[in-house]
Amino acid sequence: MKTLAQKSFLGRIRAALPELHPAERRLGEFLCDFPGELASYDAQELARLANVSKATVSRFVRRLDYASYEEARRHAREEQRSGSRLFLSHPGDANPEASLVAAIAQGKANLDQTFTTITQAEIDALAGAILGARKVWIIGFRASHPLADYLQWQLIQVVETAISIPGGGETLGEHLASVRAEDCVVLFGLRRRVSEMDAVLDYLSASRAALAYITDEGVEIERRARWHMRCHTASTGPLFNHVSVMALCHLIVTRAIDLSGAAGRARLRRIEAANDGLGEL
Repeated sequence: MKTLAQKSFLGRIRAALPELHPAERRLGEFLCDFPGELASYDAQELARLANVSKATVSRFVRRLDYASYEEARRHAREEQRSGSRLFLSHPGDANPEASLVAAIAQGKANLDQTFTTITQAEIDALAGAILGARKVWIIGFRASHPLADYLQWQLIQVVETAISIPGGGETLGEHLASVRAEDCVVLFGLRRRVSEMDAVLDYLSASRAALAYITDEGVEIERRARWHMRCHTASTGPLFNHVSVMALCHLIVTRAIDLSGAAGRARLRRIEAANDGLGEL
């Protein structure tokens, strides 16, 4: 069993809650709901937000086995960078109109910040690699899985070899064993990343396939990937904002269709003819 010092920031709070005095417990329950507040504010500001005294804050962090408030704050910041959605929540965010305006503004800011670092040349190069590949593998786990499915669903309009993996009941190894140097792989690595992500990157790097790695902005440049496209995902609420990721997917597919020329248009016509003939739509 982990000792208190071995637990995560939130794990320490949850473990200590039953033994805390009422004011300390009120602070602990507040931080369980809004842990990002300790990462963002000093002790006096946190005391005011939680409606407790500064002395209560000091006693609370010692109860959690931290030497000081700053040590607790550093631990909270480390956990914040890991991507826990709880760290995105803030008290007093209940005004619906203000929330809508803030969410729209944040989405626009994410788009602006994302496409200051991702160039048209990179998107064109990736689209060209996708069109020239023997097979296109699109990989996503957790929150990245529906984004991988979305990219595959759009790409299939022009690239019949695009596949999203792993599917239900499948292991990744069943597919990665077939990846070749003449293939293209699009790997989504958005927060929170699965523990085997590093091993997946190693395997794909060894395969020598053209690798595009799509992540959030918190990831250092990945040298094992030919393209590393970092999307800003900051949010005003408890879930990450993936507007910029969807925009990037749209641009990749649009450029692939543009660059496919006559062959791409012919496939689109065949798809439409098949849809008409089957009466599916």
